[in-house]
Amino acid sequence: MNFPFAITPQTDDEKFMLEALKEAWKAFKADEVPVGAVLVKDQRIIARGYNQVEMLKDATAHAEMLCITAGESALTNWRLANTTLYCTIEPCSMCVGAMLLSRIPTIVWGAPDIRHGANGSWVDLLELTHPTHQIAVRRGVLQEQCAWLIKDFFQMQRKKKKQSDDHDAIEFILDDN
Repeated sequence: MNFPFAITPQTDDEKFMLEALKEAWKAFKADEVPVGAVLVKDQRIIARGYNQVEMLKDATAHAEMLCITAGESALTNWRLANTTLYCTIEPCSMCVGAMLLSRIPTIVWGAPDIRHGANGSWVDLLELTHPTHQIAVRRGVLQEQCAWLIKDFFQMQRKKKKQSDDHDAIEFILDDN
């Protein structure tokens, strides 16, 4: 399968979100929830990440978390000052917490996450005044493409489950005879 988007970015935000979408595509091909992230400093990507929860058997292996860790390593500093984190979906509360603690000044996300989004879809942790750090947010960048990738993934998962359930039912009937 080839990367499904032929996009000509019109802004820096779109350019870097397209790179985050490429990371999400890696997750998609690995049968992981397709979320991707890139960390940018001085108009250059310094870290990348994509969901690896299933592969690593680790609920914290979100794209944003892996990208933050890689960024801290790249800068040899846990403070990610003067960076922007691009993620394909609205970050969850765990990821927002990590962004606050690592002092990321700006996040840009694509599609909302109604189940876990921590920037207004489920809760809004970024609306609250934090005692040590505030994060600027830009949302909805390449939203349609980010949302499509997630929707397509879950449609495929539902089809696989139905096929598996149908297969299990057929085996049960055959074994019963």
